[in-house]
Amino acid sequence: MLRAAVIGATGYAGAELVRILSGHPDVALSVITSRQHAGIPYDAIYPALKGFVNLDCADSDPAAAAKKSDVVFLALPHKASMAMVPDLLNAGLRVVDLSADFRFSSRDAYESHYQVHTCAHLMDMAVYGLCEIYGDRVAAADLIGNPGCYPTSVLLPLLPLVKEKMVDPTTVIADCKSGVSGAGREATATTHFCNVNESFKAYKVGGHRHTPEIEENISRCAGRPVRITFVPHLVPMTRGMESTVYVTMSPGADESQIQGCLESHYRSKPFIRLLPSGRSPDTLHVKGTNFCDIGWAVDPGSGRLILMSAIDNLVKGAAGQAVQNMNLMFGLDETAGLYGVPFPL
Repeated sequence: MLRAAVIGATGYAGAELVRILSGHPDVALSVITSRQHAGIPYDAIYPALKGFVNLDCADSDPAAAAKKSDVVFLALPHKASMAMVPDLLNAGLRVVDLSADFRFSSRDAYESHYQVHTCAHLMDMAVYGLCEIYGDRVAAADLIGNPGCYPTSVLLPLLPLVKEKMVDPTTVIADCKSGVSGAGREATATTHFCNVNESFKAYKVGGHRHTPEIEENISRCAGRPVRITFVPHLVPMTRGMESTVYVTMSPGADESQIQGCLESHYRSKPFIRLLPSGRSPDTLHVKGTNFCDIGWAVDPGSGRLILMSAIDNLVKGAAGQAVQNMNLMFGLDETAGLYGVPFPL
């Protein structure tokens, strides 16, 4: 039985980790931490988990967590993770970091959009944890940079087609919508109910931090530098993410070849559900799950390919993908703890 620690367990992604791990057949939750709620029973913060999680929140001490754990999940703000990772690795633990601190291979790309990286020497050993694309590398990794939610929703439908040169990656426009939980648990004026309810708006247009993360992975797959247009939107729902990606098909490519490419790449991937022609993904149908539903169509007027995906931003976009990474790292069934039946409504 693996012993798992969740550092930063009371944020939304941390709470999803606790929820999933508490039902994992091969995992025992050993430590859950919260700087703000240290000493408080976890079910006093999240009453829904009463009877499932019988731990108190501990202070965020990586040394103490290391003594009781085999794997550590860091559900912390950017920069806070990098301060803990060296000590955890030196203690012989494997680490899945949900912040952006180890998602990049380029130090310059990270520092231009976040802050100075204090342990950049570890960036080369970290593996970008997009399981369906880099699963072989994930299995051998000691440190995972868990992907962001928007990048997950954009890259999964797109990368197989870029790899097979069926689309022109320099023409990518990603139009994405997220529920409010993607902004985190701490309330702000932007996420206040009165400002979100009955509202739909774009934000951080031309400057969202997930843009370079998406571009780095497309560029790696394409074998050349790629720049995209990415526009995120906030929609008045708690959780869920839908991405619509517009891209020009390569000469000679057609809809049947697009379908064949996606089917070939994802045939054995348990959390990718390719939808039949004419059906669009819906965030309702992936709520609370680790699935990514993908649909596609060709606009007959422009000839452009329209890729669509839907994920739960807190599960496949964060905690569920983190557990999927852990499963691969430790040679467990990839679906362990993640294969609950979705709600029909």
